[in-house]
Amino acid sequence: MITFAYQARDASGRIVSGIQDALNEDNAVTSLMSRGLMVLSLQKKSVASKSRKKIWTVKETDLVLFTRQLATMIDAGISLVQGLTALYDQCDPKRQRSLRHVVSDVTTRVQGGETFHESIAKHPRVFNRLFVSMVKAGESGGLLAEILERLAGFLEASARLRKKVKSAMTYPVIVVCIAFTITTFLIVRVVPIFGEIFKDFGAKLPAPTQFLIDVSDFVRSEWYFLVVGIGSLIFGIRTFLRSTRGKQLADRWKLKLPVFGPLVHKICMSRFARTFAQLIRSGVPILEVLDIVAGSAGNHVIETSIKSVSEDVEKGDNLSVAMSKKSIFPPMLLRMVSAGEATGKIDTMLEKMADFWDEEIEAMLDALTSLIEPMLIVFLGLIVGGIVIAMFLPIFKLNEVVSQNQSGH
Repeated sequence: MITFAYQARDASGRIVSGIQDALNEDNAVTSLMSRGLMVLSLQKKSVASKSRKKIWTVKETDLVLFTRQLATMIDAGISLVQGLTALYDQCDPKRQRSLRHVVSDVTTRVQGGETFHESIAKHPRVFNRLFVSMVKAGESGGLLAEILERLAGFLEASARLRKKVKSAMTYPVIVVCIAFTITTFLIVRVVPIFGEIFKDFGAKLPAPTQFLIDVSDFVRSEWYFLVVGIGSLIFGIRTFLRSTRGKQLADRWKLKLPVFGPLVHKICMSRFARTFAQLIRSGVPILEVLDIVAGSAGNHVIETSIKSVSEDVEKGDNLSVAMSKKSIFPPMLLRMVSAGEATGKIDTMLEKMADFWDEEIEAMLDALTSLIEPMLIVFLGLIVGGIVIAMFLPIFKLNEVVSQNQSGH
């Protein structure tokens, strides 16, 4: 990409200046003219270096809106370049700077002769393989508007599910943070005051009280060791989980958890079924579908199983037969896939399964949230109540402590 500095006259006759990224000078002029600017001067500034190229990311809500609006414009008969140019002009230069840059680059590439799917493939952080493959199939079959509409619906469904899971996990995280803050305050500020009072008793304190005072002394005097230790532990765990071996163990562990395991499994299966259905319906070849679905599974165990299914399908097995060899796929899904193969409506069957699982996930999240609330209240009560009881225990046994003190004298 080449960066050009330009001066141009807008529709009101005002002279404006700025920079424009383009493949060449003609592309820069065409792009500026499509935005309603009459180019007065154009000067090459620099060639964008790949090593210094910024990686742009776009909010999911912005991507959904972009996809749906582009689908609407193409369906109305507006050309792809005109639609992209209109969306570029519509982007907020401050709030949607990333999307504006990406749309500008894609528009320039399309004007330069690249296909739409080739252009968006240059931005893998914004348009994933699923998006690119479906657009490619849409361009090949002349159904780009319909494919983009499906993509927008798929992205909205995925975002809605992700939002539900995040909202269900937000409350426990907040309560745990509050518990940690209160506990730290009590240990650092309140316990030392009681410790000084209990020193005047001159008697042996109950074990819970003495333990709490020792913990408070350690935290206040050796806090830097504590910070370094916790930091090292977090860094070590994160490093391990980012390694291939760590991801594999973590993904296996997630599926075996008592309550969360079935939830994680259903989320992965719903994503598998919905993604598979969209890609098959768009006309993407089944081996490519399996490859894409494996990459977006979100769990190493399921990804490995899907890759194994792909190998069996490539050897000539039916999809349902290949999937039945893997225990990770539920029997209900296998029956639906088998029925879909027999009727030629595998995409419809898988979409029904995805809808069914989404409803189950929502019900599980609601039940989990209802269960977590009292458990967290009990947890918070045990932590704070335990500290308070440990501190007041010597006062409850004041007669015993005083008698120990007097006998000592």
